[in-house]
Amino acid sequence: MDEDISGDDIARIEEHIEELREGIAHCRKLSLAAKLTIGGGAVWIVLTFLWLVPYVPYLTIAAAAAVIGGIVLLGSNATTWDETKAALGKSEAMRAEWIGRKEMRLVGDNETLH
Repeated sequence: MDEDISGDDIARIEEHIEELREGIAHCRKLSLAAKLTIGGGAVWIVLTFLWLVPYVPYLTIAAAAAVIGGIVLLGSNATTWDETKAALGKSEAMRAEWIGRKEMRLVGDNETLH
């Protein structure tokens, strides 16, 4: 069964694992942006209710849209993040299994190469 798994196969799955890790980092950044958008919109609405900033209808609507959009982005991103983490776990398990099944050559201790 070791003949079916080559070093190239393992290298390809390691590239895939790296892509998944980059995807998770991207999800982390999107999550932060979504939280900042929710916070900014909410702060603007609260400041408007407290009459600390003048009421401007389009700004209030924009702040409400920012809160709603941030919530939608956060929810969508959370689903993508969970799916990517699950795929990463499966890929890492597959890589470990493949490496474990592959027969490794032993390098002789008494040979000198110089």
